[in-house]
Formats: sequence, C-alpha cells, structure tokens
Amino acid sequence: MQPLYPVIAIVLGYLAGSLSFAVIVSRLMGLQDPRTFGSRNPGATNVLRSGSKAAAAITLLLDGVKGWLPVLLVRLLGKPYGLEEGTMALVGLAAFLGHLWPVFFRFKGGKGVATFIGVVFGIDAVLGLATALTWLIIAVFFRYSSLASLVSAVFAPVYYLLGNRVAWYVDANVAIVLVAMAGLLLYRHRENINRLLKGTESRIGAKKAEPAPRPHARHHHH
Repeated sequence: MQPLYPVIAIVLGYLAGSLSFAVIVSRLMGLQDPRTFGSRNPGATNVLRSGSKAAAAITLLLDGVKGWLPVLLVRLLGKPYGLEEGTMALVGLAAFLGHLWPVFFRFKGGKGVATFIGVVFGIDAVLGLATALTWLIIAVFFRYSSLASLVSAVFAPVYYLLGNRVAWYVDANVAIVLVAMAGLLLYRHRENINRLLKGTESRIGAKKAEPAPRPHARHHHH
C-alpha cells in the first residue's frame, strides 16, 4: 500500500487544483462566466472585471487555498504514510497544474498566480510571505499585476535557495518544483510579457477605456 499513498496524494492535489474557483464563484454568485469576457482568463483579475470585488476576493482566496491546503495537509499528516518533502512538493505542483489545466473545466485554466503563492505558503509560511510581499511591492510600484506575478515567480526559488541553512534546509525536490512552477508562470504570461515589452500592458486601476483623443484633433462628424 505504501507506494500508493504519494500517488493518491498527488492525484488529490491535482483534483483540488482543478476546482476553477473563478468559474465556480461566478456561477454561485450569478455572475457572467469569466471565460467569456475580458481576458477570458478564469482568474481573480478577470472576475474583478465583472464588477464584483467580493467575487474577485473570494476567487483569489480560494485559488490560493487550493494550493496551500493540500501541501499543508501533506506536511502535517503525511509522515506516517511515508509522505516526505518530495511528495509535499509534488502535491503542490499537481494543485498548480490543476489550476492551469483543470480536469473539470476542459483543461482551460488560469495563469496560476494565486495558486502558486498558495503552494509556496504551504511549503513554508516565511517563503510564502516573502513571495506575496514581492508581488505586492512590484504591483504597488509598477502598477502591473503581470509584472508583479513574473517577478515573484522568479524570486520564490531564489529566496528558497538563499534561505538554505538559515530559515530551512533546501530540499532538491522543492527547489525543482519551485523552478518548474516559475517556468510555467512565465509561459502562461507570455502574452503579458509581449505587452510589457511593447508598453501596451494594462496597469492596475486603469480603466479599460478607449485611447485618449489626440490633442488638436479636429472632430469630424460622420
């Protein structure tokens, strides 16, 4: 039975991650399906475009929890079942992959930021806090949520390696999973990266408005 436990844990992690809370919360709150408007991305940012801050906040929280809780459960309850740090990391990766490619929603998932930070919190609370703060600092200073996501994704494995023997002992499996998730986050944000480079990425708090009229443009009445 022993070899089956890690497999069961990983599958359960993936199923938890596959709960696309942007879609579920929107459905329960009678809002439009986030896959049909805005960026069509089932994530908290797009749910916010529906006009419901509450729905967006709940989505963000639950998308984070589904990454955090499976990892935490393995960490707290796994030892007797032979679930070590390697399994814990893989369960986190599975939850993250579930968010990106959810089995319940035709494998069309979100970009993974909330779930990623949730998983990192599950691995270590200090590491999660550092990663979340990185997101916040970049978001506040640069007003791009995508840039904040990219920077925090890259820094999570860096923090983890830097914290070796100070805050924790680096486990190779955890390091690999953090790097893998960061890589997938970068991949999922490739369109945002293009827009950031072109200067066309939308800023936080900017209204999705039509471009401002050019000064001295004569108004033609058609």
